[in-house]
Amino acid sequence: MTTEKYTGSAERWSREQYADSATYLRRRAELIAPGLERGATILDLACGDGGLAAFLPEFDYRGVDLNEAMVAAARRNGVQAEIGDLNEYVPPAPVAATTVFRAIYYARDRRAFFRHVASYTRRKLVFDLNPRQYDVDEMLADLAAAGFSDVTLRPFFVPQRVQLPAPAVVLARALERTGPLARAILRARFTYIVAASAPS
Repeated sequence: MTTEKYTGSAERWSREQYADSATYLRRRAELIAPGLERGATILDLACGDGGLAAFLPEFDYRGVDLNEAMVAAARRNGVQAEIGDLNEYVPPAPVAATTVFRAIYYARDRRAFFRHVASYTRRKLVFDLNPRQYDVDEMLADLAAAGFSDVTLRPFFVPQRVQLPAPAVVLARALERTGPLARAILRARFTYIVAASAPS
């Protein structure tokens, strides 16, 4: 796996990748936090510059990224970050939650990756899933094979490249809860946030 293409943008990653980084990352954080106790450790695989940490201040957020420049940027942002390949990295102690955003495609063998994550994750795995890129049923089967259960798929209608006015943000969040309509929208754009309970 190579991540050199990200080196030049590491310092500006969150600012440049998201038209409204605060709204985008805050919404992610809101979908990670439920069910976790204050102070719980969250391990963010492929953490980039660690921008998500600012929206999870009540937790022990830690990052891992294969790109050295990204890890350096995360550390400058006050994040405890390490260099590592998400397929192989093992934290020094089990974590409550593991997250993987915009990076699930780096898993060389998805079932093996989920089993690996399950070995050190005690509460849940949270990641984003593009249903136009991946078969949802196959992903669910891979999670089940690794021992994950109680899988929840939440539509995530926060655009990455466009900053919405406040009323549109409220509307987008309402649309996330519309069931069949939300699934129809997902056939054209946006992603799911998947949360799966770790094996007991």
